[in-house]
Amino acid sequence: MWWRLSLPLHPVLEESLLWKLESLGLHRLAVQHAPESPDQRMLLAWLPASEWPKDQRDQLLNSLRPMAETFGLELAQPIWEELAEEDWSLSWKKHWQPDPVGERLLILPAWLDVPKEHQYRLILKMDPGSAFGTGSHPTTRLCLEALEAMSLRDQTVADLGCGSGILGLAAVALGAREVLAADTDSLAVRATTDNALLNGLEAEQLRVSYGSIDKIESMLDGEAVDLLLCNILAPVIEALAPQFASVLKSTGRGLLSGLLVDQAHRLIQVLAEYGWRARPIAEQGRWGLLEIKSLPR
Repeated sequence: MWWRLSLPLHPVLEESLLWKLESLGLHRLAVQHAPESPDQRMLLAWLPASEWPKDQRDQLLNSLRPMAETFGLELAQPIWEELAEEDWSLSWKKHWQPDPVGERLLILPAWLDVPKEHQYRLILKMDPGSAFGTGSHPTTRLCLEALEAMSLRDQTVADLGCGSGILGLAAVALGAREVLAADTDSLAVRATTDNALLNGLEAEQLRVSYGSIDKIESMLDGEAVDLLLCNILAPVIEALAPQFASVLKSTGRGLLSGLLVDQAHRLIQVLAEYGWRARPIAEQGRWGLLEIKSLPR
């Protein structure tokens, strides 16, 4: 027997709650949303009934409440359903649908066919359960829409904190010559590798390694990239900022997301100290996107 938790989800909480559940060893997760209603989401989690009696389920919810309080929100009322023994992975897959992003991209769960109405979009095939970055979170969508608006033909790209690899996949689809990706989560490295294979990419088109910006620098072997993608939390971006110049060309630019709009002012100041001019270029809800370029010498 299984418990299925259904929890109405404010978009700003998605990444935090997924991270928390993953850190507790819960990996049977999905976020259900309709592309036409991106702000209406449901977090789904499958838990073995024998391991999760009521007191344990109550403790689980209590551990999630502080994540909501951080954003001035209350955790929504949960719905617990007891299910007969089932193939949870098949049940999980039912909650994913093709997801158009911007004007040209389509995030497609790997087991689904391309809908006729989207057949002319650039297809990004994904296994949505393997790592963060399925395209549903506002920070990911902000980055994807910004990438779509760029001219990436023959450019080299670094994807720092690559998650599922979706930003790198999009960059290649939009014309980038090469993407170098890294993540400090081994599951993310495997997910990016698997998703690259799903999309038929050659090894030299998207290379991924375990690590952080130091690993990206070693992969570049003295070269630098035209575009840096960094969709991670604001404090991590701030900690990595001193090393941006080691991987990004002085003529290049970066897209930084994963930050709240009210965190942008401090981050802009910090980046200026290290020679980068940062400006907000888009926001969705409480999340923002910064573009950085080198300050004139």
